Amino acid sequence: MERILLLACLCAALGGCGLADTGAAAAGSAASAAQEAQDARRTEQRVRQQIEAANKEAERERAAAEDASK
Repeated sequence: MERILLLACLCAALGGCGLADTGAAAAGSAASAAQEAQDARRTEQRVRQQIEAANKEAERERAAAEDASK
């Protein structure tokens, strides 16, 4: 009976360690995913700004071309 109880305690302890490692890995993965999402938002904002700047420049060039043709 004592051996069975000891074996059960060892199995529970080892199983618990595996769960803790899995939880730590999941937390690290979540932090990495959050950082990647934040980087993606920054990149998206930078691209939007570049597109807006290009559109404004194109509008200025069109306006200048219209003025020149008058």
